Amino acid sequence: MKISLPELKKQVHQMPMDVRWGDMDAMGHVNNAVYFRYMESVRIAWMTAVGAVPQPQGEGPVIANAFCSFLRQIEYPARLLLTLYVSDPGRTTFETWTTIEREDQPGVVFAEGGATVIWVDFPRQKAATLPQWMRDIVAG
Repeated sequence: MKISLPELKKQVHQMPMDVRWGDMDAMGHVNNAVYFRYMESVRIAWMTAVGAVPQPQGEGPVIANAFCSFLRQIEYPARLLLTLYVSDPGRTTFETWTTIEREDQPGVVFAEGGATVIWVDFPRQKAATLPQWMRDIVAG
């Protein structure tokens, strides 16, 4: 099943990543759980770049859910291009979307997925209002 990225998504980050030998499973392709690590890597790189780093005694982002559609198998060796999009800033959340391509096959999406990010007050263990600076970044 192919998901559709929302029309109002905003591309915010892109990064290359090498498939490691250990990313493969017994069937000789990248293990399905590893795709979530790839999506996490691009999401964390972007969040770090914009200053959205969790502060254990304060507030920060947490993933509320994550999903992935596996469209084509990826095998080692490969160099990937991960593209991150954001959309739909709400009171406490926003959406992230990721596409995974091989650099040697531009425009061919091998997997796509996303995650809902919720802003959390860590000491209280409760959702917090998405800061205006983050809302501005996501809304663009």
